[in-house]
Amino acid sequence: MEMFMHHCHRKLPNLLPRTLFKALKRSHISCAIHTSPLVSVPSKPTLPPPLVSRLFQPSNFREGQEGGDLTCRSQRLMLQTGLIHPSNPGCFYYLPVALRSMEKLVRLIDEEMHAIGGQKVDMPALCSADLWKKSGRWELMGKEMFRLLDRHNAEYCLGPTHEEAVTELFASQTTISYKKLPLLLYQVTRKFRDEQKPKFGLLRGREFYMKDMYSFDINEEAALHTYHSVCQSYGRIFDRLGLKWVQVQAATGNIGGTLSHEFQLPADIGEDQLLVCGNCGFSANIETMEPGQTECSQCQKNTLTESKGIEVGHTFYLGTKYSQAFKALFVNASNVPAVAEMGCFGLGVTRILAASIEVMSSEDAIRWPGLIAPYQVCVLPPKKGSKANEATLVAEELAQSLGNSLPNLRGEVVLDDRVQMTIGKRLKDATILGYPYVVVVGQKALEDLPSFEVICQQSGETMFLSKEGLVDLLSKVETI
Repeated sequence: MEMFMHHCHRKLPNLLPRTLFKALKRSHISCAIHTSPLVSVPSKPTLPPPLVSRLFQPSNFREGQEGGDLTCRSQRLMLQTGLIHPSNPGCFYYLPVALRSMEKLVRLIDEEMHAIGGQKVDMPALCSADLWKKSGRWELMGKEMFRLLDRHNAEYCLGPTHEEAVTELFASQTTISYKKLPLLLYQVTRKFRDEQKPKFGLLRGREFYMKDMYSFDINEEAALHTYHSVCQSYGRIFDRLGLKWVQVQAATGNIGGTLSHEFQLPADIGEDQLLVCGNCGFSANIETMEPGQTECSQCQKNTLTESKGIEVGHTFYLGTKYSQAFKALFVNASNVPAVAEMGCFGLGVTRILAASIEVMSSEDAIRWPGLIAPYQVCVLPPKKGSKANEATLVAEELAQSLGNSLPNLRGEVVLDDRVQMTIGKRLKDATILGYPYVVVVGQKALEDLPSFEVICQQSGETMFLSKEGLVDLLSKVETI
């Protein structure tokens, strides 16, 4: 074999154009012919840490500037720290740092949806009016629906939800067997709603991201089992985010169906009025209750108290409302076509992002659910020209080491390289932005037994740790 390869190499000048052969020779391809393995497994490249000075994160306010008509904490903080930027009423640019957080949230949702059998799809945002007229919702949706005509005067809308579209998709498959059910299809896409008065930033906008799932089952019993399975998965999502939440009885509204629940985050700025029983835990949106009702329908005690909440999820058992209209059929065990039972399940992705900031943050500093913090660690080198200036190299090496040696922190460590600023000023910025862990590299990093100041933003605790202690602490950080 080696003699053959050597012979081929001798013949290369005659087989290839002169310029190409010279290029191959310069790049040592001739050596690679003898030594390269048949299959090579690329190793992960060493990544330099992202630099704070390079992040596109424009601040929208100067220190001490009034927030104007910004009426909620999350809106003010997200604008102030450059997470979002206003476009037109109810619409925002999602800037890189916020987008990192949102992508993590979507990964979390994907995990939980896949765990219950969900399959991800992507449906058109532009929906034909014919579909909505078929379900009877074209007029029912009123002015909140964005409607348009194409050049042929055909009517369309920008989808606020996709019950009609997904049911038509299912109905187009005429030979679906009962063995394939339940079928759970979901997407995470932009939705559109012509809000009369958008407010509270991402909490009530005209364009937003939503996870919407649609289920198809063989009968009511199976459909209700799927319904409760999805509700449980929603609870797991909020638990993993560390959010306090409540599942409340809700109205079906213009979606329809016979059973509905909302998932609410208790908050003073919440627009939904809730009644919660202090005895048995029953809870409901006040719109489903009798005016002035204080007696709980479950335990018959006068223990209902009123509170406010931000709706972040909504579930519906639809029955055959859509499947009957669109003839969404499957072949049952008796080999006879039958109408599928349906459910639909929404999660407000951008609303969860903003609502979590709303309920977890202080008035002047963001606190993230740890799992979806844009970056987990921020390393602060000393100020240029300070007594600890020699520790700058230590900080740079530390940031790169943490971000590459710990699998859970790959790409999660940023270096605040704005060394013309004092540690105090950069620490204040890091506190406002809410990095879960801030590592200050100062004079102690140059001692015989180096140590680093570590600030845990969630608990407010400050520790001085060796590098080994720091690595041990950060190796336990959960990421997604």
